[in-house]
Amino acid sequence: MALEVKNLTGGYFGNPVLKDVNFKVGDGQIVGLIGLNGAGKSTTIKEIIGLLTPFSGEISIDKVTIKSDKTAFRKKIGFIPETPNLYEELTLQEHIELTALAYEIEKTVALERAKPLLETFRLSDKLDWFPINFSKGMKQKVMIICAFLTKPSLYIIDEPFMGLDPLAVSDLTELMITMRNQGASILMSTHILSTAEKFCDKFVVLNAGQVVADGDMASLRAKFNLIGASLDDIYLHLNKGERLR
Repeated sequence: MALEVKNLTGGYFGNPVLKDVNFKVGDGQIVGLIGLNGAGKSTTIKEIIGLLTPFSGEISIDKVTIKSDKTAFRKKIGFIPETPNLYEELTLQEHIELTALAYEIEKTVALERAKPLLETFRLSDKLDWFPINFSKGMKQKVMIICAFLTKPSLYIIDEPFMGLDPLAVSDLTELMITMRNQGASILMSTHILSTAEKFCDKFVVLNAGQVVADGDMASLRAKFNLIGASLDDIYLHLNKGERLR
């Protein structure tokens, strides 16, 4: 089991945004984290990656917690944020080398791992470019490349399709499926539900800081009594404030 969130309560300045949240992301599994704006998705991600400290509960990756071994815990995570966050003074190649340094990967190994990713996302000829030369979509691709070259146990991807063109969306989707098939775990927060429905193994639905459903599409349809519904239908059901079943 890669990620396990147990009885997690947390938030900001003593305000419990999350209330007794429990879910798992297994090895070789893609899990979609969905919910309305303000449901607690971003807070959940921040708690997992260690930007927030839980009020109570436990988060473990491969049974390692941030308390037991902070360095080992963080090396198990490859994180792609919703908004690309690059260093303006570093080239693309230097971003790859910095990632290698942070994860204690040999520079030559990291550059070798990056080669197919650079080719996939059509950035092979831009290693000496600075972020100022990149569009938002290209910056997102840099974040994707840096995260995937680390080959972690768990990928956490926040709104992965924002700013990407349709070809890049297809490339990223195929990459996630490949990593899943190799045993990696992926937790993905997204509002592009029609795409997520096609390849996520299950979904964790948050509402007002609590898990209101956790399972595959069949489980979600049964939970909300929406026979034959799409993930978009379920999302709209929540958005309209209908009674959860």
